[in-house]
Amino acid sequence: MIPRRTRVGLSLVAATTALVLTACSGGGAPEPAPAGSAGAGGGGNSGYTFAMVTHETPGDTFWDKIKAGAQQAATDTGSTLKYSNDPDPAKQSTLIQNAVDSKVDGIATTLATPDALKGAVQSAKAANIPVVAFNSGIDQYKDVGALMYFGSDETLAGQTAGQRIAAAGAKHPLCVIQAAGSVALEARCAGVKNGVAGTENLQVNGADDSSVVSSLQAKLSEDKSIDYVVTLGAPIALDAIKAIDQSSSSAKLITFDLNAEAAQDIKDGKIQFSIDQQPYVQGYLAITSLYLNKKNGNDIGGGKPTLTGPSFVDSSNIDVILPFTKNNTR
Repeated sequence: MIPRRTRVGLSLVAATTALVLTACSGGGAPEPAPAGSAGAGGGGNSGYTFAMVTHETPGDTFWDKIKAGAQQAATDTGSTLKYSNDPDPAKQSTLIQNAVDSKVDGIATTLATPDALKGAVQSAKAANIPVVAFNSGIDQYKDVGALMYFGSDETLAGQTAGQRIAAAGAKHPLCVIQAAGSVALEARCAGVKNGVAGTENLQVNGADDSSVVSSLQAKLSEDKSIDYVVTLGAPIALDAIKAIDQSSSSAKLITFDLNAEAAQDIKDGKIQFSIDQQPYVQGYLAITSLYLNKKNGNDIGGGKPTLTGPSFVDSSNIDVILPFTKNNTR
C-alpha cells in the first residue's frame, strides 16, 4: 500500500515520531492508548518491545488498520509496540536503524523500497534482532534479510483483477499509481496488464487529493476509450469517483484495498469490486510472529510468505464485510 489526507477524525502520526501503542480491549479494533504508555494487556507482561516501521504517508486511512492489528497483538502478547513511519525511503531506513540502536526485541517493517532498506535490515540482523516484513516486498524480503513475510501476493492480485475485468469486456484499463517506486504498486499494475494487454499506467501524487482528481479528470476527458479505472488504494478510489463524474467518463471503477467509505461505495454500486489484502491481519501477524520467535523460536510460513490476500469484496459479500470496515478490522 499504498498509501494522504484522512477522511475521518483520526490523529495523524508524525513521520519521524515513534509512538508507543498498546491496546485495552478484548477483541476487534482497540482504542489507542495515550502515546508514551506501556501496558501488559491480556498476555501478561512479556517484557518485550517491538518496533514497527512503515512507509505510511500520514493521513492515509489504510494504515489505521495496520496499526489497529499491531496494537491488538501487543495487548494479546503483553508486549510494548513502538510505531514510526516515513514515506521517504532514506528516512524509513533511519527509523529502522534507530530501532536497532534502541535495542528493541524485534522489528516489523514494510519493504516498499527494499534496496534502500537493506542496509538497515542487515544492521538489525548483525545485532541479532529478528526482522519480519509485511505489506510490501514479498519477492525481496529474503534477500533483504527478513525472516518472515505477511501480506498479499500483489502480482497474483493484479493478475486476478485483470482476468476478472477482461471477462467483463475490459479493453483499455487505466491503472493509477499513487506512490512512485513502490514495488507493490508496480506489481499490481503489471498483473492487471497481464490480464488486459491494453492496460495503461498513470502516475499521480497520492499525497494531494485535488491533484489526483485533476490528473485523472484530464486523462479521462482526453481519452474516452478508457473503460476501467483501477486504483491501488481506497482513498484514491474516492478521488476517482469525482474524476469520473467530472469528466463524464463511462469508465467503471475497481480498487485495491478498503476503507469504510469505499466499502459503502461498493454497496452503492459506484465501485465494482475491491481486491482486499486484510491490513489488520498483516499488522497482527507481524507483531505476533516476533513475539513467538523471541519466546519460542517459532518460524511461521515454512520459508514462504504467509498470505493475507488477495480476496474479492463485491456485491455478493459487502453486507457481511461493511460493518468490519467501520471497526477498522477489515
